[in-house]
Amino acid sequence: MAQVVERILGKDEVGSSSLPSSSMKKHLLSKCFFQYPEQISPVIIMKTIAKIYNDYESKFGVPRQAGLVEGENSLIIFEPEYRFPEALRGIENSNYLWLIWEFSEFRDKEWSPTVRPPRLGGNKRLGVFATRSPHRPNPIGLSAVRLLGTVQTENSGIALRVSGADLMNGTPIYDIKPYIPYADIRPDAVNTLFGEDSAKLNVIIPDEISAILPEGKADTLKEILAQNPTPRYIDDPEREYGLSFAGFNIKFIISDETVTVTRIERE
Repeated sequence: MAQVVERILGKDEVGSSSLPSSSMKKHLLSKCFFQYPEQISPVIIMKTIAKIYNDYESKFGVPRQAGLVEGENSLIIFEPEYRFPEALRGIENSNYLWLIWEFSEFRDKEWSPTVRPPRLGGNKRLGVFATRSPHRPNPIGLSAVRLLGTVQTENSGIALRVSGADLMNGTPIYDIKPYIPYADIRPDAVNTLFGEDSAKLNVIIPDEISAILPEGKADTLKEILAQNPTPRYIDDPEREYGLSFAGFNIKFIISDETVTVTRIERE
């Protein structure tokens, strides 16, 4: 360590200490940025301003994109230092919001220059910046959600109720911005790889099974399963899949473009 400090600051500036002091560390960083900018990547500290809470307990089953499952409502609860009612003044003028958030499940994982999107069957490699894969240098997500209103909670201040989110339960949110139609809508936008979502699957949940779920959850579950949460490269009509939703383990099979729920168990 001492040799590195000497190289950047010079021997006279280091003195006899083998490790830099707090003030020397600051001076060291300053010198690094000015003398070796090509070797130093700027670091920006992102603060979690809120977390989202919903019924998506695991990655498997979360909608592939925002807005695909409108029936699932989520609650955005702000961290204590950001629970200022005035910070939300005027938010009621927007019915959609942008959420900037973290792929927290991929926080400590290596990024990859190329990825194989499951949406394309998992066999085609694309550059990570041509996809929305979570395997990114900075695992940050961007989603447009519908604002349903504000809620005064008992212990957590004012929260936001939204629908159409594609975030796991407990996902950290870094920022919230209003969706501005005249600037955000691009009628001529084209993506030849991900242009149109595939047709929805039929979903069958037998009455005796759906009765296990709380009121309203069966309809949301149908929306989730209709999007086919399984990887497109798997085609096994006898395979039973499972996903966590609303505190239940949902088991289902897929055959002939139809999803059939076989059983529901409490987790």
